[in-house]
Amino acid sequence: MPHYFFRARYTQTGIQGVLKEGAASRVKAVTDLVTSVGGRVETMYWAFGEDDFVMIAELPSNAAAAAAATRVSATGTSAVSTTVLLTAAEVDEARGIGVTFRPPGA
Repeated sequence: MPHYFFRARYTQTGIQGVLKEGAASRVKAVTDLVTSVGGRVETMYWAFGEDDFVMIAELPSNAAAAAAATRVSATGTSAVSTTVLLTAAEVDEARGIGVTFRPPGA
């Protein structure tokens, strides 16, 4: 299954919810969300800086990843960005695909 890197930035309401309910409650909520779309959480962390929460999850498809991310973002408690992660084998497969491309000005 494909892997995805999710980054979330809490809104004021979102972080107030974490402070009220505790981080452990969010672990369960996020794990339940990922499981509901057929996936598995590989790891999750809270962070300092630009992102407040990061997670790597294994999900069955881009559609499943989009379903999870958009449902969270729609609540207004956080903004989620998603990065598709590739294995070395997938990069090598892509490397072997012939493409036609002309750079600007060439």
